Amino acid sequence: MEEILYSIFNTTSGWMGIAANKSGLKATVLPQIDGEKALSLIKEKLHQNNLVRDEEYFKKIKTSLIDYFEGKRVVFDYPLDLRFATEFEKNVWKATQTIPYGEVKTYQFIAKAIGNPKALRAVGQALKKNPLPIIIPCHRVIQSNGKSGGFSGGVKFKEKLLRIEI
Repeated sequence: MEEILYSIFNTTSGWMGIAANKSGLKATVLPQIDGEKALSLIKEKLHQNNLVRDEEYFKKIKTSLIDYFEGKRVVFDYPLDLRFATEFEKNVWKATQTIPYGEVKTYQFIAKAIGNPKALRAVGQALKKNPLPIIIPCHRVIQSNGKSGGFSGGVKFKEKLLRIEI
């Protein structure tokens, strides 16, 4: 069994969790009310209880995420470990990562970008499974009619993230 490292830390929006292995980042948990909840969600997301806490390993990414929630422009260019995902999901997430900070694109844009223009619902389902919200900025994907669409942290939180980036 591979070693999974994690960190729990506080941002201006709440307690976040992040996990990685030697290949890259595996999961983030959006801000929670406390660190225990963030850790519980990391374990649930990874289906694993044997995690090793390592604050030093995550020092740079934690600073990036804290800065992000303080409204500073951040580029998340960390290695990711997405081996568990389908090729379709990886393609959707990769296309989503091309959306610039402060901009939004539609589900239809992502579907076209991956060469499957009719796969709007499948794109939405892949984004719903995004293991690294914020780092893979699924909050930047909206409906063609300009409405927010869904988000794992709730629509209000999605809108908050978009306001942070203005």
